[in-house]
Amino acid sequence: MTIDVRPASVYEDVRAVIGPKSPTANVCFCLSYRIPSKLNNELRGPDRGAYVAGLCDREPPPGVLAYDGDEPAGWAAVAPRSETTFAHSRKIPHVDDLPVWSLWCVRVRPGHRKQGVSHALIEGAVAFARAHGAPAVEAYPLDNGDARVDLTMAYAGLRKNFERAGFVKAADTTSVLAGHPRILMRLDLR
Repeated sequence: MTIDVRPASVYEDVRAVIGPKSPTANVCFCLSYRIPSKLNNELRGPDRGAYVAGLCDREPPPGVLAYDGDEPAGWAAVAPRSETTFAHSRKIPHVDDLPVWSLWCVRVRPGHRKQGVSHALIEGAVAFARAHGAPAVEAYPLDNGDARVDLTMAYAGLRKNFERAGFVKAADTTSVLAGHPRILMRLDLR
């Protein structure tokens, strides 16, 4: 399998990976950390998709997609931390004043898992952030050791996958997801 990672500028491909099965659903669509909670709660059904379509049309787009040929196989959300809810998080600390980018969601579609897609997505998100001037990229993965993680809650990524990509632990957090602590990991791009 050859994995190609590209900017997430095609809405239909983004929807195929992170969109709900029903257009009237009010699920994440990977907006919960991207926009203020009030707006996140106000966007219902098709309005959520329309909002994401608008994100795909802007520069930079909201993240990257991994493709297996022409088929979208995975997604990674990456943006300047200052443009996310992590900018004001009480659970995820700021290490310093560097204008870092946040990488907070890695999703691989069924049928494409266990084929290196998540690793390609992390590398692609880092390259995307670097190309847009990021001095560093932060991630907030689960520090799960060898414990299994429910796939629904594994969107934050796993520590070992970020270590493999060169990230290092920069701080503890008070955030817990799926019963596992999350840590702040960073990759310096300077």
